[in-house]
Amino acid sequence: MILRRFKALWTDRRGVGGVEFALIAPLLLCLYITAFELTIGLSISKRTTRTASTIADLVTQQSSVTPTVLSTMKDVANSIFAPYSPKNLTLKITGVTIDANGNPTVAWSWDQLNGRPYAVGTAVNVPTDMRTPDTFLVRAEVSVTHQLLMVMPGLMPSQMQTITMSRQYFYRQRVGSSITCNGC
Repeated sequence: MILRRFKALWTDRRGVGGVEFALIAPLLLCLYITAFELTIGLSISKRTTRTASTIADLVTQQSSVTPTVLSTMKDVANSIFAPYSPKNLTLKITGVTIDANGNPTVAWSWDQLNGRPYAVGTAVNVPTDMRTPDTFLVRAEVSVTHQLLMVMPGLMPSQMQTITMSRQYFYRQRVGSSITCNGC
């Protein structure tokens, strides 16, 4: 009697699809969420890179700038990040003078709070291939945090739910031999 019930249970195939779905569905859902998170993260990363490049490009087209002109770069950043809203956006724009010996130093600097993040005359780490003597560079630094959207609370530590993406670009001035910043 018990053996016959065991055999009937073993040969019964009803509900196999439901069991298979119950086993596979969580894995498929995790794969979908991961693909979604990666897509959004890569888009934010690409926009961070494009923002740093665009800001440096716009500043190097000027012969002189002011903090008022530089503060419009926040609007540039916001328009590039659209439709996303950049969280904790940090902008730093630095004029870098390279002397006759190829030593780069800060000529002026500005950040999104209208501050001076770097002291005039301090050394700047510039890529070796850009250290052309007697030239001027503009360095644009952009940093933004990205909050993972679909992370279940308690599944990951809170430190891993936020990613900070930062990029910096160096561009050479296009007009004249340097770019001045009045009031920076």
